[in-house]
Amino acid sequence: MYVRLPHTCPAVTPRPIGTHIPREALDAAGGMHDWSTAIVWAHVPERVTWRLTSPNGEVRYLKVWPHSADYSLAAERDRMRWAEGRLPVPHVLHHGGDATHQWLLTAAIDGTSAVDDALRAHPQRLAPLLGQALRLFHSIPWQDCPFDGRLDVVLPDIRQRLADGRGDPDWVFRAHGNRTAREALTFLESSRPDPEDLVVCHGDYCVPNVLIRDWRLAGFVDLGALVIADRWRDIAVALWSVTHNLGPGWEDLFLNSYGIARDPAKIAYYHLVYDLQP
Repeated sequence: MYVRLPHTCPAVTPRPIGTHIPREALDAAGGMHDWSTAIVWAHVPERVTWRLTSPNGEVRYLKVWPHSADYSLAAERDRMRWAEGRLPVPHVLHHGGDATHQWLLTAAIDGTSAVDDALRAHPQRLAPLLGQALRLFHSIPWQDCPFDGRLDVVLPDIRQRLADGRGDPDWVFRAHGNRTAREALTFLESSRPDPEDLVVCHGDYCVPNVLIRDWRLAGFVDLGALVIADRWRDIAVALWSVTHNLGPGWEDLFLNSYGIARDPAKIAYYHLVYDLQP
């Protein structure tokens, strides 16, 4: 179950810091025990993002996740540090862990998640803004990006994940033509686009991961999957998210604002790639 609330949502009730946040995370970040907290995102109950607000109003965000072979906040830390100066992304303040959890603390960006109701009430403005923002993300040079998500890297990883029984692929196969795991792999390996149209991809370009201020792009968040990959890796997921969050009928406006024609084959291919990765 995913629950996501806007970064600046005033309806979230602040909660006193308790056992949900490891004490070591607060100590290592300079001591934030008197800061108020609110949950802004939760993959219940495993992964939580907290908004921390100091007595003088400073805001920070703290992700707290259990250790996992599939999810590394160190990977997100490294990607945000690489992206900073190239794109509007959060500044990393601290990363650490204890025996059971890992955490990542970042400074706040002055912006509101694009899933805020006031923004989604105007899809005719929001859809093109999201398309233009993704085009900006893809405009930075990919040649010096150290994070490789090309198919020669991704397909063997998907094959191994399925062989190991990791993840929960049943719903994926139902959503992609009722393929079996073997059929999905055969499709990915036999239908791979060649050549790949390489860019720096966000990796999880969904509507909640874009921050808006005064109807302008403020920043990008949740960069743990940033990689070099085909641009359709982001576009395919973005189209699904635009429809999911704004309703049907806005995909073409998104594509036109990005500046690309619809490619159904690549959309189907890279949406499956996305769903079969962690």
